[in-house]
Amino acid sequence: MTAEQARQSGPVEPAEPVARTPERRTELDALRALVVVGLVFFHSALVFDSRDDFYVKNEQTTEATMIGAGLGVVWAMPMLFLAAGLGTWYSLRRRGAAGFVRERLLRLAVPLVFAELTLLPLPQWLRERAADPGYRESYADFLPRYYDVRFEPEEFPFVVQGEVFETGHLWFVVLLLAFSLMLVPFVSLLRGLPGGRARGARAARERLGSLVARRRGAVVLLPALPLAVVSPLLGLEEDYGGWHRWAYLLFFLYGFALAADRRLREAMRRDAGLAAVFGLVLFVAALPGFMTADDPFVDMTPVALACRTVYGAAGWCWLVAILGLLDRRAVRKAAAPGTRAANGRAGRFYAYLGPAVLPLYVLHQPIVVAVAYGVVGWETPMPVKYLAIVALSLAGTFAAYELLVRRTPVTRFLFGMRAPAPPRARGRLSG
Repeated sequence: MTAEQARQSGPVEPAEPVARTPERRTELDALRALVVVGLVFFHSALVFDSRDDFYVKNEQTTEATMIGAGLGVVWAMPMLFLAAGLGTWYSLRRRGAAGFVRERLLRLAVPLVFAELTLLPLPQWLRERAADPGYRESYADFLPRYYDVRFEPEEFPFVVQGEVFETGHLWFVVLLLAFSLMLVPFVSLLRGLPGGRARGARAARERLGSLVARRRGAVVLLPALPLAVVSPLLGLEEDYGGWHRWAYLLFFLYGFALAADRRLREAMRRDAGLAAVFGLVLFVAALPGFMTADDPFVDMTPVALACRTVYGAAGWCWLVAILGLLDRRAVRKAAAPGTRAANGRAGRFYAYLGPAVLPLYVLHQPIVVAVAYGVVGWETPMPVKYLAIVALSLAGTFAAYELLVRRTPVTRFLFGMRAPAPPRARGRLSG
């Protein structure tokens, strides 16, 4: 959760089991940053993966990257959607429906459109150059082909399609924007229910919260069941981080529910160890199916269905384990001597890195592809190339953010960043 979200604690009805002053979840700040930085390592590895159709491919490839990638795919992007859902709860409470929609359009739609127009054509142009040594079309001549698009509502929310046009890695932003806007009328409807029905909805949530609080393992098993159903039936989408787009909606809604009832967070701390065991066992059980099935993402064979079922449940278990164990550490740390000074240092770090997450996400893949395009031609072993791509891409991504994005109001706006807080306000946030 960002520092601003931590302040979004409006009036709470006494009957609602909601924390009155939600503290800043610094472990979520760290995880969001870890996932975005980790994507540089992940997408750099795809250059050498024998199965994935990445923009630029090394002549020599390997299947070893699949196992390493799976360790991140099973939890990383689901974590981003869960954190976004959690933040959505506080943003809606603070801004109301209209203010929330305006904020989402500014923070997500603006950088999405800007990146589609300026950054995302580059990887596609480099793909064509890498695939065909005789390709001579200039970038300026390529752009009209890239912008030749059509409207396909059946692909919702990816309704803009084209022969070479793509949303690329910004599929995350498209889905997050769609989920946020879809949630607003649903929440407004619940708030507008007659008194009896509204009380019924609150009573149902109360029963669910009580069940999770009383029953060890409930927070692990219950939310995992819908994912274990959706994943085999709808399949997995390789282009969208190894999960189906509507499975991400579940993670988003789980984050929204997590913010709405503090007992869920307490249950995640309690059940973190159990979730870690389940998550590891289920992940290992799913691996043989992914390695042996012809197309484990969409095949309807018994083996493919079984491995996707296990994978879906494993994803939720990993989230509970990671968040619960980190939250345990945060609770112990808060009670330890010297916490205030440590929190001050952490606050300054997150005050810098927190707002950078979305711009870094938008910037990283075009830079990785551009760096890889130059590095794959080197006469060096694969590990050396990989480390070079990672190092140069990380340096280029952070340099672009620091020098080209965060320093001017226009570029901050185009990348979905708020105006910088006054010096006095920044001091309060980091102290």
